[in-house]
Amino acid sequence: MSRSNWLLTGVILCLSSFYFISPNNSVSQEKKQPSPEEIYKMMQKAKKYTQPGKHHDHLKKFLGKWDTETRIFMGRKPSPGEKGTAETTWLMKGRWLQTKIKGKMMGQPIEMYSITGYDNFKMSYVVTTINSIDTAMVRHEGDMDPSGKALLTYGTLDEYLTGEHDKMVKTVWRFHSEDKITMEVHDLPIGEKNTKVFEIVYTRQKE
Repeated sequence: MSRSNWLLTGVILCLSSFYFISPNNSVSQEKKQPSPEEIYKMMQKAKKYTQPGKHHDHLKKFLGKWDTETRIFMGRKPSPGEKGTAETTWLMKGRWLQTKIKGKMMGQPIEMYSITGYDNFKMSYVVTTINSIDTAMVRHEGDMDPSGKALLTYGTLDEYLTGEHDKMVKTVWRFHSEDKITMEVHDLPIGEKNTKVFEIVYTRQKE
């Protein structure tokens, strides 16, 4: 048995040794050790949710160093593009990405940091983002479209300038090629048209 399997077995044994849950969901004071067969079944089930799979392969599209151009949209009118840079590396190889962005927004310096992965149990891509211009942590989740050329995620954010809480937003990553990605943020309460309010175009840096 590999070291990782021994570790998983130890965790299961520790958790299982404290309580036995009866069929009626009450907690019995009687301790019950799982049988070897039960441990094996639990470990096999855990693999489905704990090991990276085909969905994690899509994360590789983000890896690398990028030049960025950021725009804010008001209706159909974009602001002038503001230059910056981004770098995406493995935080935990094959599982979690970390992206660091440095640039400007409305002439002011901004840094953004995000963690991206795929949650096997939720069956969704999950993203958490923070930045240097406010105190909010934004979390969203979603899936690849059937073509594999776009990742769509949904989440909420607080609009402190208007007093709105938990405003629903959609984020779309469009994979134009190996060397170009566009990230769009859509303000869904606006309606059905002209919902894009923010955009970052990523162009891979040449070595």
